This record gives sequence, structure tokens and C-alpha cells, in this order.
Amino acid sequence: MPEPSPPASRPAARMPAQIPFIIANEGCERFSFYGMRNILTPFLAATFFLYLPESERQGAAKEVFHTFVIGVYLFPLLGGWIADRFFGKYNTILWLSLVYCAGHACLALFEGDRTGFYTGLFLIALGSGGIKPLVSSFVGDQFDQHNKHLARKVFDGFYWIINFGSFFATLLMPIFLRDYGASVAFGIPGALMLTATVVFWLGRGRYVHVPITAHDPHSFLRVARTALTTPAPGRGRPGLILAIAGGVLGAAAFLLVPSMGVVIAFCLALVAVLVFAGTGTWLQLDRARAAHPPEAIEGVRAVLRVLVVFALVTPFWSLFDQKASTWVLQAGDMTKPSWFEPAQMQALNPALVMILIPFNNFLLYPALRRWGWEPTALRRMTLGIAFSALAWVAVGTIQLVMDGGTALAITWQILPYALLTFGEVLVSATGLEFAYSQAPPAMKGVIMSFWSLAVTIGNLWVLIANASVRRPEVIDSIKGTGLSVTAFLMFFFAAFAMVAAIAFGLYARRYKVVDHYRQG
Repeated sequence: MPEPSPPASRPAARMPAQIPFIIANEGCERFSFYGMRNILTPFLAATFFLYLPESERQGAAKEVFHTFVIGVYLFPLLGGWIADRFFGKYNTILWLSLVYCAGHACLALFEGDRTGFYTGLFLIALGSGGIKPLVSSFVGDQFDQHNKHLARKVFDGFYWIINFGSFFATLLMPIFLRDYGASVAFGIPGALMLTATVVFWLGRGRYVHVPITAHDPHSFLRVARTALTTPAPGRGRPGLILAIAGGVLGAAAFLLVPSMGVVIAFCLALVAVLVFAGTGTWLQLDRARAAHPPEAIEGVRAVLRVLVVFALVTPFWSLFDQKASTWVLQAGDMTKPSWFEPAQMQALNPALVMILIPFNNFLLYPALRRWGWEPTALRRMTLGIAFSALAWVAVGTIQLVMDGGTALAITWQILPYALLTFGEVLVSATGLEFAYSQAPPAMKGVIMSFWSLAVTIGNLWVLIANASVRRPEVIDSIKGTGLSVTAFLMFFFAAFAMVAAIAFGLYARRYKVVDHYRQG
């Protein structure tokens, strides 16, 4: 009897043919987003706040900017939920992209009308935010266990193309705003967003569509509700008490509306509910075992553990997003060529990203492995948060020198930009793939939404800090340190991030990494 022939080896993994459509879509979309985002603060300061004293215009523009960013990174919760439960990722991306295009049209048409312009910002926040978690998780859906190693390269390429679009948008849009006006400067990004939508639609017949889980009896929320409401003989309900306390604190947060505004109050309420309800669910999670299978319980446990990682990343986003507000305003006070616009300095960030991603992957990480140190995702993210803190020490030192009356050239900002960008590559590019890999199959869109929510909370810390330093007693205390308010806030955020880096590193040492890529 002849021996059985050996099993045929699986063919070599190949890059999915549909990936170029998603990457091209992302490049155009990111050009459109950063094209309008990076000129937003100087446009607002020079247009809509002329009625304010000159000393208050920049602060008002920063507040609108960070409120807009909060919206952009809050709406992923809505987009992820709609996609996971009703329409799927492809349909949700396509329809919200059209909303996104309408928002750009409003910016171009209503450059001088506050209501129309703010409506455009809302539509862009809804469209951009709604698709944000879906595009990256849609990329992950195109891979399985057979070719998942290629996904890591694509996520880096995905991040590279984001910065390719950002680089040219940041370099060109301030010039168009200066030379051709706001209609053209905001209209060009709108045309690019329309192009992005068409490119994504052209690949419609090639994509892998992971089925939605509209009626999953073992979803995250159902398991959490069971855990919180199920009694245990002879034991209390500490988790339920914590969840209720979170709801009460969330409601109480709206008492802050008169002093801090509705956006801060709403975000603080959301934080209170998530922290207390999440902690309560963790304490009582085993009580859900009678009603849900073990894999559902472990899925919820994995989500809760990764949410702690996301929470510890929020200080990084506090620092990172201020390069488009605080750093641009600082650049406006520095010496520079007459043809150079302060907002153009931000082009250094994506340019460095395009250099650092291949440098890290082909030179730095292999060298670290040869030296016996594995640059895991969590180790990279820990270092990234620390480097962002160093960037703010550098930019704060620059501010100290300028406050002392010494004029500095804008080229001094190269150092903080280099440090911040290195931190960004270690945190953001790594975090995209990490978030996808840690999410249970039924929660891909929502967990990516929580990754985006970390950016919202990061910008919330900025709004709270800015609102706090407007109080006379706080200003007097800062003056007692010998620092200006701007310099004080810069060093405050540097310390904030360094503490977060230490906490992140300690938590990462105990975190158990899981693998939730789909089977082939």
C-alpha cells in the first residue's frame, strides 16, 4: 500500500488585491482632513473672533479647534456602533463619506457666516469621526491568520499614506488661504474628499465583508449588563454600586456647564460612566458565566483590559493635537521668512513620519532585536508617550527664552517636532494595529472607536486646562512661579505625559497580549 503523499504546502501569503483602493482612499481623505484642520486655528483667530480683545482671540480659536477635534474623535463611537449592528463597515463608510463631503462644501460656501461654517465643522466631525475606526478595521478585515503578518506592514503603510497626504496638505493649504482666500483653501480639501469617496466605491466588488452581528445575545453590552445585575448569594453588588455612582457623577458633571461649557461637561460625564461602569463590570464579570459562554466572558475581559491601555494613552493626545494650536500660535511669534506661514511648520511632522516609519522597521527595530531587546507594541507605546513629554520640555524651554525677550527663529521648533513625531510613530502607528488585534471579532468597530475616543479625552484635558487658567486666582498663582501662562501649561503637559508613561509601562508589564485576527 503506497504511503500517503505529504500535504500540499499552503501557497505563499499575498497582499490582498483590494488594499490599494483603501490606501488610496485614505491618502485623499487625510489630505482633505489635514488640509482644513491645519489652517483652522489661524483662520478662526483672524476671522470670527475680531470682536474680542486681541489677547483673547487665540484662546477662543484654540477652544473651537479642540472642541472640533473632540467631536471628530467622539463620533467614532456612533460610526462603530452603526457599522457593527446595522449596515456593515463598507456601507457606513460610503454614506458617512458623503456627509463628510457636504461638510467641506459648507466650509467653502460659508467662510464668512459663523452658523454655516460651524455647521460644516459639525458635518466633517460626524463624517470623519464616523468613518475613522471603520477604515482601519476594514483594512484588518481583509486579512486572516494566513496572511496576518502582512497586515502589520499594511498598518504601517496605512499610517505612512496618512502622513503623505498630511504633508502636502499642510505645506500647501496655508499658501492657498493666504493667496486665494478661504473658499479655495477649504474647497480643495473638499474636492479631495470627493475623490476619496469615488476611489473607495470603485473597489466595491473586491472587499472582504465580515458579517454584522446585529442580534448577538452575547455582545459586550449584554454581558456587561448581566454581570452588573446578577445577584450572588451571600455577596453584595459592589460593581452595580460603582456603575450607579458613575451615572450619578455623570449627571452631576452637567452642573459644570455654566463655568466650563457643555462640551467639557458632556465629556466628563462620559468619562465617569465609562470608568465606573467598566470597573464595576470587571468586579462582577464572573456572575455572567451562567448566561453567557466562556469566550464571550473572556472577550469582555479583553476589551476592559485594553481600555485601560487606551486611557493611559490619553495624555499623549493632549500633547500631540496641540501642535496644530499651541505650537502654531507660538510659531507666529517667532522670526521667519516673510513667505513662510506659521501653520506650514506642521508639515515637518508628516515628513518626519514618512522617514521614521521605514527607519524604525528596517533599521532600528532589527538592531534592537539583535541587541536582545524586543520592541513589542506596548514597549514602543511606553517610549512614545515619554518622548512626547520630552518634546514639550523642549517647546516649553523655547517659550521661556521668548518670554525673556529673546527673539528666536522658527527653526528652533524642529527639535520638539522631531521628538513629538518619534513619539507619535511609536504610539499612534503601533496603536492602530494593536487595537485591532486585541478586539474580539464582534467588537472590532467599537474597540477601534474607543481607540479614537482616547483622542477625545486627550483634547478634553486641554480644554479643562485652558478653562482653569482663565480664573484670576489661578493666573495669580502661575505668576508667582515666574512663568507665563503659556510656558506653565507647556511644562504642566510635559509632566502629565511623563507620569502617564510611567503608569503605562507598569501596566504593560502585566498585560497579556491576545490574538483576535479572524481565521482563514
